[in-house]
Amino acid sequence: MSEPGVEPTNSTPIVTATETDASRSDEQAEWGEDSSPHHGSTPAPTVIVLTEEALKPVDVEKIVAMHQDEEATYRVLVPADTDRNVLSSFLDHLSLFEMREALDSLRPVDGTAAHADADTALSTTLGEFAAHDVAATGEITADDPMPTLIEEVARLGALEVVVVTEPHAVEDTFHTDWASKAREALGLPVLHMYAGDWRLG
Repeated sequence: MSEPGVEPTNSTPIVTATETDASRSDEQAEWGEDSSPHHGSTPAPTVIVLTEEALKPVDVEKIVAMHQDEEATYRVLVPADTDRNVLSSFLDHLSLFEMREALDSLRPVDGTAAHADADTALSTTLGEFAAHDVAATGEITADDPMPTLIEEVARLGALEVVVVTEPHAVEDTFHTDWASKAREALGLPVLHMYAGDWRLG
């Protein structure tokens, strides 16, 4: 306790409401009424979408509906599947009784065609987001999208990751699919959707 009439040392300066308002007025004069650094609102959150094929309207509609109140922006990642696991693809198609696709999956992968398919999938997907009047950008990644996904989450401060794939019997059963890997590597929600379907993986 201080003795009467003795000013306490190392005291914290007290800022009065008048001084605070004056400081605020000075800042507004410097930045302008509507040009403060943050405009009084938080930035729109970013959702990263990792997909192995072009998203259909129903896919984009579902993704956008989950974040429409947040006015989220989207970053789309499409891997160029130049190093497909032939056995896994074969078993995946067999599990869905897709005999023709199973036989086709045994053919060697054409790297040029794989990149072209990824480019088409990306442009189609970005077009679907534009049709829903939301902002979206994207890029093609390497066969393993995890390094790029991790980098983009950190760079953009992503709110959530949405993984869109076809059902994969082997990967989904043994939790080696993209969504499972992303959940292990990232500290944020990861949603797994099946393309063209309202089911969740």
